[in-house]
Amino acid sequence: LLLGVLLWAPWRALHGAPLTELSGDQDFQLFLQRNLEFTRKIRGDVAALQRVVCDTFQLCKEDELLLVRQELDMAQAPLEQCHRRTFQAETCFSQIRAGLRVYHSSLATIRALLPRHAGLVETLQLDIANLSSNIQQQMEDLGLATVTYPTENQDPLPIFSSHFHHQVGGFFILANFQRFLETAYRALRHLASL
Repeated sequence: LLLGVLLWAPWRALHGAPLTELSGDQDFQLFLQRNLEFTRKIRGDVAALQRVVCDTFQLCKEDELLLVRQELDMAQAPLEQCHRRTFQAETCFSQIRAGLRVYHSSLATIRALLPRHAGLVETLQLDIANLSSNIQQQMEDLGLATVTYPTENQDPLPIFSSHFHHQVGGFFILANFQRFLETAYRALRHLASL
């Protein structure tokens, strides 16, 4: 019985393993390593903006703002395809790109909220666009289906009823984006470890 379990366990682990045929592909591994670093840099920039929001508006703890969050109806871009048991790189990459597009446009809210930090926000938006472009290029290189989004802003910006709601909305945009990036980072790291 023990031998049966030991022989079965590796196959069970591979059940949801994506793109195993690419695990040794040098170009794919290089793409993953570069974009893991890139995602880490973006996470650091988002954290810097979170510190500015904390220092400027004294909005630092999510649990203290939950009631306002419900009122604002701040949704997080979905990434469930990146942590399912039946993980598929194509759908995960597509969801990452769609989420990056949402947060790219949402950062206009942060730029309006923190005009003295517009340079950091614009750099972050450029990095987001570059990461999305990198993922699209890799998907094309792998022969995966891609969707190209228009460059103009198609997503309406949130409308806030007060300056305080704008501040809290900015806080949650950054908090949601940070969680999104953590999941995207784990998905890329998972692919790199195969």
